[in-house]
Order: sequence, then C-alpha cells, then structure tokens
Amino acid sequence: MSCQVSVLYFARSAELAGLRRETLRVPRQVTALQLWEEIVSLHPRLAVIRDQVVFAVRQEYVLLGDQLLVLQPGDEVAIIPPISGG
Repeated sequence: MSCQVSVLYFARSAELAGLRRETLRVPRQVTALQLWEEIVSLHPRLAVIRDQVVFAVRQEYVLLGDQLLVLQPGDEVAIIPPISGG
C-alpha cells in the first residue's frame, strides 16, 4: 500500500536536490532509512549529507534509522540538514 506525501527540502538539501518541494508516492509503512534511500534514488546528490540529516514528519523530528513511519496521504516530510550558525 502506498500514499502520496509532500517532501520539503530545506537549506543544503534544497541546493542538492535542486528543488524545495515535491510530491512522492511512497510505501505507507516504511522505515526512516528506507524513505531516505528512496529519496536519494531520485536525487543522488543528497547522499553526501546522509550522516547529518534528520526528517520532520508531521512536524516531529525523526532520525534516519529503523524507526517505522506510518505515513498518511498528504503528510509532509521535511528534509532538514544541519544548520551552520555562528
């Protein structure tokens, strides 16, 4: 079973993906890491930030790993790379 979600790219992830937002069809039940790999298969340049990125799903932070996400149609998944400050 799959659903459509909105993927939002911020900061460096937007630069690497070349866009700020897109709609993807993904499995409804997927681990955070599987979802990341799905996104990287579409935007291979994102692979360079793999160890630094976190997701926000329905505005809750999720680290890349084995945590199971149960996505609903229309959910927003934000790709949030590290923000450098100074």
